[in-house]
Amino acid sequence: MDLIPEPVDERKGMRRVVVVIPSAFTLGNLFFGFWAIVSAYNGNYMWAAWFIMFAGILDGLDGRVARASNTGSRFGAELDSLVDIISFGMAPALIVYFLELSTVGRFTWVICFVYVMATAVRLARFNVIAAQGGRHSNWFTGLPSPAAGGILAVYFPFSQTDWYRSHLAQLNMQHQGVVVLIVVLALLMVSNVKYPRFPAAGFRTKAQVMGLTLYLIMLAGGIFIPEYFLFPVGLTYAAYGVLRAVVHNLTDRNEDHHDDETPPMTLVRHDRRNAHRSGNPE
Repeated sequence: MDLIPEPVDERKGMRRVVVVIPSAFTLGNLFFGFWAIVSAYNGNYMWAAWFIMFAGILDGLDGRVARASNTGSRFGAELDSLVDIISFGMAPALIVYFLELSTVGRFTWVICFVYVMATAVRLARFNVIAAQGGRHSNWFTGLPSPAAGGILAVYFPFSQTDWYRSHLAQLNMQHQGVVVLIVVLALLMVSNVKYPRFPAAGFRTKAQVMGLTLYLIMLAGGIFIPEYFLFPVGLTYAAYGVLRAVVHNLTDRNEDHHDDETPPMTLVRHDRRNAHRSGNPE
């Protein structure tokens, strides 16, 4: 009796390939993160920094590909977080440790550990917030770990520029400055400071055109003058969230003081209490 082969559904095979693509980007992120650690151990700090940036590019692509192809999964989200701890937590911390702190003191590695711990807490909080669902927000809570890791990584290329050597090297604060940078970035990652997500790029709306322009500027700066461009841009992004939070806090205090002088309607107060109890954002 002849066996009739079952028809093969080509769409299922194509679906499996599409699902694997985001995870392939994530594993590429892990590859460059691990390569950065190896390069830093061998004293090649310049390439270690660039490998972290390559990992950051792949980290941004995996999420966009998953959303565009509607192939996001819990597995991909968990894999992405585990990889980010290595690429943007362990790797940048070890780069800085091998570069600046390994010869300074016996327990300077603890400072790097604090940074890695903050990265893990930041990613765990992000996963919890994402699992709770709710409205999509255009803001991150806390400095994103890829941004923090990128800032740490590209410090060395920036420190090798002529401008740094002529203007900042005279301060002779390399060790102290790096320690302050690590601690500040760690605190910002676990803080409640809001940071904007990167905008969508395209030609349909003005916002998309502005987003595309921003990407082109960053691409040009990252290709032609990465040593001069990436570290200041990263610091500007980190400082923007802090300055925005300070301005908002001062504004809120002024509004609270004004409210004390002119009490609001009872109905408004009742609505705020209900919103707080129900967990809805105000």
